[in-house]
Amino acid sequence: MSLAIISPGKNPDVWIKEFKALDPDLEIEIYPEITKPDKVEYVFLWQHPEGMLSDFPNLKLISSMGAGVDHILRDKSIPSSIPIVRIVDEKLTFSMTNYVIMAVLNFHRQTARYQVNQTKKVWDMSNPELDVTVGVMGVGALGKDVMDKLSYMGFHVVGFGFSEKPNFEYPYYSKEGLEKFLKEVNVLVCLLPLTPDTENILNTELFEKCNPYTYLINVARGKHLVEADLIKALENGQLAGAMLDVYKEEPLPKDHPFWENNKISMTPHIASVTNPKAAAPQVIENIKRIKENRELINVVNRKRGY
Repeated sequence: MSLAIISPGKNPDVWIKEFKALDPDLEIEIYPEITKPDKVEYVFLWQHPEGMLSDFPNLKLISSMGAGVDHILRDKSIPSSIPIVRIVDEKLTFSMTNYVIMAVLNFHRQTARYQVNQTKKVWDMSNPELDVTVGVMGVGALGKDVMDKLSYMGFHVVGFGFSEKPNFEYPYYSKEGLEKFLKEVNVLVCLLPLTPDTENILNTELFEKCNPYTYLINVARGKHLVEADLIKALENGQLAGAMLDVYKEEPLPKDHPFWENNKISMTPHIASVTNPKAAAPQVIENIKRIKENRELINVVNRKRGY
């Protein structure tokens, strides 16, 4: 049996080192140089070529290289009998929350405005802080932690999701209350899982329901956002600006209009990056559990999409 690492464009060396430290006898193959597909029983992957997992007739386990699994679930050729697991890491939550707080504070304290003023040698002390109410779309482990930390800092927070949460700690709206949710906030944070219900949810129809000059922070998936609609909303003032860490195409093409838009701040999908030292033991543990016919950890619910 062997573990195949499939992560086009990513250097697998750090993963090989961590896996071998935990299980020196584990046989590892690296895509695209997989020489014995019939021996592959486990795959550890990110953005695999769709349909290629059917090359492994004895596949028993699919593990995502991160917390997200939409890149796996979009491959409809994967049999429903093969379990899919993901990485759960407190450091992912820590990093994501810090990133969102940074973005909220940058808007709250108008960092972009002062950077422009510096280049023009303008001394303007008026209105140094904006009143902010933060709406978090997606209140799972990541979203809830974001709300906890922002609330502790004194910001008013409101949650939104696609399921009912009758005892949720903060004001919360489910799917039917989306419009009311949007009218309560002026900073919109997208932390939704990517599912058929949420793909392209950040579009003109939604932006038109936002309060004028709402600020958008997207740290979930690029496919949540209709990029042309964002540009339009920024041009007409419906949105004040945006902080983006994810995009439909990554790396972002050199000719993409986002690069030149001074109302958009961008980072290259680094808001929360999987830590191999924390993730590798989870993969090895699930391999052991497969061998021992025990219940797996961090199993994905395919119907929910996470």
